[in-house]
Amino acid sequence: MAATELYGVAWQKSRHSNSQGSCVEFAKLPGGDVAVRNSRFPDGPALIYTRAEIEAMLLGIKDGEFDHLIAGN
Repeated sequence: MAATELYGVAWQKSRHSNSQGSCVEFAKLPGGDVAVRNSRFPDGPALIYTRAEIEAMLLGIKDGEFDHLIAGN
C-alpha cells in the first residue's frame, strides 16, 4: 500500500540512520500491525507486518542473525 494512505500514524526511524536518510521507518498502526517504509521515499510504498512478524525480526536482529548482511561492508 502507499505510505500516503496511512493517515495519522507516527513514523519513527533509528537514531543510527545517517544524514543521507538511508534508513527505514516504522509506524505502529491502530490495529497493532506495523508499517515499514523507506525514509528516502516517504511517499512510496509501505509494507505492513503483523506484530508477531516484527517481533520475530527484532529478536533475530538482537541475536545477531543478520549481521552477515553488513559484515565487511
